[in-house]
Amino acid sequence: MPQTPKVSAQDAIRARRRLTNRFIAAHEAQRLAPFFTADANLIGGEGGLIVGARAIVEAFAAQFADPGFIAYERSPLEVTPDIDDARAAERGTWIGRWKDQTLGGDYLAVWRKQSGQWVIEQELYVTLTREG
Repeated sequence: MPQTPKVSAQDAIRARRRLTNRFIAAHEAQRLAPFFTADANLIGGEGGLIVGARAIVEAFAAQFADPGFIAYERSPLEVTPDIDDARAAERGTWIGRWKDQTLGGDYLAVWRKQSGQWVIEQELYVTLTREG
């Protein structure tokens, strides 16, 4: 019986990032919950700290309720796993769109393999551009 090839950490994390982008574009906050560790931390583009997966999902839901919000999209430039393939750093750029403005910048996400699945334990976003 042929074995299924092992998916690299880079490919798995990039695939999970594409899924989170899709859920954000669809404004489906609750579908984001499984992508975060229970004790995840997120520092938003303007520097505010959100602690815990529940609070992160609630923050997304609040943004989705804003009629001017369109979507966030994160584009990984590099995914680097640690030597044990247990944690990884994802670096990239992000863009946030509202009807009246667009923000963008750089981000760093720390992923951890938990029960065989890659989940986010920390994210840091830095706003570098603003239009509108």
